[in-house]
Amino acid sequence: MTTPSDAPTDNAMRRALRRARDGVALDATEAAVLLQARGEALTDLAASAARVRDAGLAAAGRPGVITYSRKVFIPLTRLCRDKCHYCTFVTVPGKLRRDGHGMYLSPDEVLDIARKGAAMGCKEALFTLGDRPEDRWPEAREWLDAHGYDDTLAYVRAMAVRVLEETGLLPHLNPGVLSWSELQRLKPVAPSMGMMLETTATRLWSEPGGPHHGSPDKEPAVRLRVLEDAGRSNVPFTTGVLIGIGETYEERADALFELRRVQRSYHGIQEVIVQNFRAKPDTAMRGMPDAELEELAATVAVARHILGPSARIQAPPNLVDAEYALLIGAGIDDWGGVSPLTPDHVNPERPWPHIEELAARTAAAGFELRERLTIYPEFLQRGEPWLDPRLLPHVRALADADTGLADESATVEGRPWQEPDEGFASYGRTDLHTAVDTEGRTGDRREDFDHVYGDWEALREAAAPGMVPERIDTDVRAALAQAADDPERLTDDQALALLHADGPALDALCRVADDLRRSVVGDDVTYIVTRNINFTNVCYTGCRFCAFAQRRTDADAYTLSLDQVADRAAQAWEVGAVEVCMQGGIHPDLPGTAYFDIARAVKERVPGMHVHAFSPMEVVNGATRTGMSVRDWLTEAKEAGLDSIPGTAAEILDDEVRWVLTKGKLPAADWIDVITTAHELGIRSSSTMMYGHVDQPRHWLGHFRTLAGIQQRTGGFTEFVTLPFIHTNAPVYLAGIARPGPTVRDNRAVTAMARLLLHPHITNIQTSWVKLGAEGAAEMLRSGANDLGGTLMEETISRMAGSGYGSYKSVRDLVAIAEAAGRPAKARTTLYGEVPQERQDTARASDGHLPALLPVLD
Repeated sequence: MTTPSDAPTDNAMRRALRRARDGVALDATEAAVLLQARGEALTDLAASAARVRDAGLAAAGRPGVITYSRKVFIPLTRLCRDKCHYCTFVTVPGKLRRDGHGMYLSPDEVLDIARKGAAMGCKEALFTLGDRPEDRWPEAREWLDAHGYDDTLAYVRAMAVRVLEETGLLPHLNPGVLSWSELQRLKPVAPSMGMMLETTATRLWSEPGGPHHGSPDKEPAVRLRVLEDAGRSNVPFTTGVLIGIGETYEERADALFELRRVQRSYHGIQEVIVQNFRAKPDTAMRGMPDAELEELAATVAVARHILGPSARIQAPPNLVDAEYALLIGAGIDDWGGVSPLTPDHVNPERPWPHIEELAARTAAAGFELRERLTIYPEFLQRGEPWLDPRLLPHVRALADADTGLADESATVEGRPWQEPDEGFASYGRTDLHTAVDTEGRTGDRREDFDHVYGDWEALREAAAPGMVPERIDTDVRAALAQAADDPERLTDDQALALLHADGPALDALCRVADDLRRSVVGDDVTYIVTRNINFTNVCYTGCRFCAFAQRRTDADAYTLSLDQVADRAAQAWEVGAVEVCMQGGIHPDLPGTAYFDIARAVKERVPGMHVHAFSPMEVVNGATRTGMSVRDWLTEAKEAGLDSIPGTAAEILDDEVRWVLTKGKLPAADWIDVITTAHELGIRSSSTMMYGHVDQPRHWLGHFRTLAGIQQRTGGFTEFVTLPFIHTNAPVYLAGIARPGPTVRDNRAVTAMARLLLHPHITNIQTSWVKLGAEGAAEMLRSGANDLGGTLMEETISRMAGSGYGSYKSVRDLVAIAEAAGRPAKARTTLYGEVPQERQDTARASDGHLPALLPVLD
C-alpha cells in the first residue's frame, strides 16, 4: 500500500510527461507526479522510458536484448536478527527444529543444491540469508561455534569458495548489511553482491507499527552507507526499491534519487530491482493490499528516467502476474534470476515462470531473451578492480568472450579458487625510484582519470561543505596563555582559535610550542638512516590524492621481485641504515601472504634490519585476502619479521573528508582498529596527518584528539608525522577540487598545535623535508618539531606527486638542517633508541656516496 499523496493536477501531469518525453532531467516533485501516472498517462510515460532504455541497450552493444540469470537459490540460514513485518523467509529456531532442519544449511546441503543447479545449466548461486542471526539467536551462535566459524559471514565465505571449487557456479551474496571491512572480506569469493535499499522513508523504520520497526539493519541511512561502501570497494552491487509498504510517492521518488546519487559517485550499482509488495499470510502485513501492477510499471518508468539509459532495471517475473509486456514497455531490461530448480524462498507462493515461457513472452514484446552471469557484462569488461583475480578464471569460463553475457554452451564445472600464478615477478619501470628524479613520470595523470575516481562533479558538491572556513570568535590571547600554562587543558574552541592563528599570534604560538618541545625532548634534532622501498605502485584503490598508483598497463607501473626487495635492503645496510620502510600499492595479484614473504626476505638477507612496513590499508588487504582476522594476520606478520608499522593511510581521520580524498581506502574506524590491534600485539607504529587539501582546522583538531586518545589507551605511537599535501599531480587537485597544498601558515600552525595537543602523550613530532625542503623543515624545527625523519635514499610517492625536493638527504644534509634551526642533530632508531656505534660509523663512512642506490641530486 502506498500512503496517499495529494493527487496531481492534470496540468502538473501534462507538464511532467512533456519533460519526460523531451528528455529533461526530472526533479523530485515531477518524479512524484509521474509515479501516479495511470491509464493514458502511464502509456505516455512508459513510451518515453522505453526509448531511454533502448538507447542504453544500443550503447551497450545489445539492442533488443532483455537478460536474465539462470540461478539456484541457496537459503543458507532463515534466521535473522531483524523483524520485518512482511517477511515469510525468516523463521525461528524452534520451527526449524520441528521441521527437521538445522540452524544453517550444512555444507553437503549447500553443495547438493549447487551441483543439481550446475547439472541443469545454472551459472549463479544466490546466497540468501538473514542478517547476523547469531546476534539474536543463541542457537545460531552455538551452531557456528560447533562448526568452527567465527560468524555467519565466515560461513558464507567458506561456502562460496566450496561452490566455486566444487560446482563452478558463481556466488552472488545477499548477506544483508555489511561494513566496509566485511565487503573486503567477501569480495574475493563472489563476482557480485546485493542488498535491497527498499526505501529511504526513515519513519517506516523508526515509528512503532512501521514495516521495519524493530529491525536494526533496515535503517535507511545504514543501507545507503552499505551501497556507498560497496561502490568504494569496487563491488558490482545489486540493489533496488520495494514499493507499496507504506511509503508516499515523494518518499519513493527520494529512494530513486538516492540510488542515482550513489551511482553517480561510485559507478558500482550493476542493477536496480523494482519490486512490488505482495501480502503474505502469517505476517503482520497480511491485510495490506498488494501494490498494483500499473503502480509497478509507473515506478519502473520513473526509475528509468531518473537512473538513465545505462542503468540496468529489473522486475521479478514471478511477481508480475504474467503482465510481461507491461513491464517491458515501461523500461525494464532484465528479469533477474530465474531458477529451473529452486523456489523463490522469499516469495514461495509465487513460482518462477519456465524459462521457455519467459523467452516466448519476451519475444512477443519484440525482444530477445539472453542469459547473463551474476556479474553484468559492463563490469566484466571493466576488469580490474571490479573482479578479483581469483574469480577471473571462473567467470571467463562461463562468459561469452564477445558480449560478456553468459556462454550458454559452457560447461559448468568446479575450478580451483587460488591466488594468481604470477606471484612476485619483477616487471615494469623498476628503476622509477631513480628515474623519477632524472627523467620524471611519463604523464601528469592516468588515462582513466575521468572515470576511475568517481564522478568529479558529485565530488565537488560533496567537498563544498567541508571547505567553508569557520568564523572564530575565541580570544586568541587567552588561548595562548592557556597553551603556555597547561596545553592539556586547551578547550576545543581555544585549540581552533590557535589553529587559525596568523601574524604575531602565530609567532607567539610557535614560540610556546618550541618552548614545550625543549622542556619535553630537549634540543637534539633526531633523524634515522633508513631506506624506503616501495615494492609496487600497481593499485586500484582509487585514492584521489595519490599520484603514485598506476594500473598494471600504465607506462610507469612496476613491481619488484622478492630478490630486488632484499637487494635494496642489503644495499641500505651496507651504507649504515638501521631501518627499511616498505609500503606498496594494493596490487590485485599479490596474495595476502605476500607481505609475510617481503618481511621474511629482508630478515633473511639482513637479520639486523628493522622492518617498518605495511600501512593499515595493506594490513586490511592482507587480512581480507587471506581470510584472517586483522589480529591473526598481524601476529603472523610479526613472526615473519615485521617490527613496526607506519601510521600512514590516515590522511584525515574524519570520513567527511576521507570520502572526498579517496574512493576505496579504509574508513577511519578501520584505521583505528588496525592501529590499536597492532599496539596491543606489541607492534609500535608512527602516526600521521595529511593536510591542506579539502580539509579545515576543525578536521585537524578532531584528528589530533583521536590520536591522543589512542595513545592514552595503547602507548604505541612512536611519533607524529606532519604530511603536507603535495598537489601538483594529485587527481583531486587536477580536477579543481582540492587546494594547492597547505600554506606556510598552515604548516607552522599544524606543527605547533601537534606539539601542544598531543602533549604529553606523543612527544616526538616529525617534519618532512621531502615535502617542505630544507628551509621549510628548519622552520618547522623552530615551531615545535624535534625530528627530521630519515635519509630515505629513495622516495617515489611524493616525487610522483610533484615534490621538488629530491629523494635522498645525506646525514650531513640533515645535520645542516638542524644547524639552520640552531640545534644539534642525533641519529636514532625506529623506536627512538640509541644507534649502535658500528651503524653510525658505517653511515658516516658512506655518507653522500650511494652510487649503487641512486643518483644523488645536487
